[in-house]
Amino acid sequence: MNKGLTMEDAEAAVRHARFGKLPERIRVDDMTEAVEVAPVREANGSYDPEGSWKFYSCLALDLGL
Repeated sequence: MNKGLTMEDAEAAVRHARFGKLPERIRVDDMTEAVEVAPVREANGSYDPEGSWKFYSCLALDLGL
C-alpha cells in the first residue's frame, strides 16, 4: 500500500529540514548595550518651549481641537 512519500510526508520533511533545529542561544551580554547618556537638566524652574512637547501630551491638541 505504501507508494513512496505522500504529500504530507514530503511537507513534513520540508518543515523538519527548515525548522527541525532550534537556533543557537544568544547570550544576554550580546543582547544588551551600555550607552552613556547626557546628564538630566536640573529643575531650575525655566520653561523650554522646544523641549516641552516631550513631556506634555493632550489628545485635544493632537487632534487640533
